[in-house]
Amino acid sequence: MRIDPDSRSVQGLTTFLQFVVLNVLYLVACLPVVTAGAATAALYEVMLRYADEERGYLISGFFLALRRNLWQGTAVGLVLGVPTVMAVFAAAFWLALGSAVGTAVGTVAVLLAAYLAAALLCGLALVARYADPMGRIVRNALLLPLAEPLRTLALLLRPVATVSLLYVYPPAVVLVATIGFSVGAYVDGLVLHSVFRRRGGDPTALDPVSPHSGE
Repeated sequence: MRIDPDSRSVQGLTTFLQFVVLNVLYLVACLPVVTAGAATAALYEVMLRYADEERGYLISGFFLALRRNLWQGTAVGLVLGVPTVMAVFAAAFWLALGSAVGTAVGTVAVLLAAYLAAALLCGLALVARYADPMGRIVRNALLLPLAEPLRTLALLLRPVATVSLLYVYPPAVVLVATIGFSVGAYVDGLVLHSVFRRRGGDPTALDPVSPHSGE
C-alpha cells in the first residue's frame, strides 16, 4: 500500500494536525497571562498569511512571529487589555446591584467593555500586520471599531460565541482546546484582510509604515 503525500486527504490531515499543534502552542504561550497579547498577535500573523491563499508555515511561523511581536504585542495587550478587564468587572459590579442606577451604569460599562475588547483585537491584528510605532498602533486600534463597525463586530462575536458555547455545553472545551483558537484566528484573518484592504489607504484609519505579515 502506497500513500501519496500530495493527495488531498493527506494534505487535509496534515493541515488539521498543524492547526491542532498551533492551537496547543498558542495556549502554552498564553499561560504566563501577560504574554497573551504577544501570543495572539503571533497567531494573527501566521493566520493572516495563511488566509491569504494559504501562504507560509504555521508552526515555525508562529515561533518567529512570537519572537518578533513579543514586546509590542505584550504592550498593546496590557494597554488595551487592562482597561477592558476593568470595564468588565465594573459592569459585573453595577449589574449585580439590581437597582435602576446600577443597571444603567452597568449597561454603559458593558458597551465600554465591548468597545475596548474590539479595539484590543484590532490592536493585536495591527501588531501582526504592520511594523508601526506603539502610539500609532493604539490610536488606530481605537479608531478601527468606529471606521469598521460591522467587521469589528464580527471579530468580537467570534470569541463571544465561543464563551457562550462553553457556557451552554461545557464538553465543547475539548474542541476549543484542540482547534478552537487556531480556526477562530483563521476566520478572523479573513475578516481582517477585508478591513486592511478597505482601510489601508486611509491615513485617518490605518497609516501603515512597513507591512510584515507577507514575509
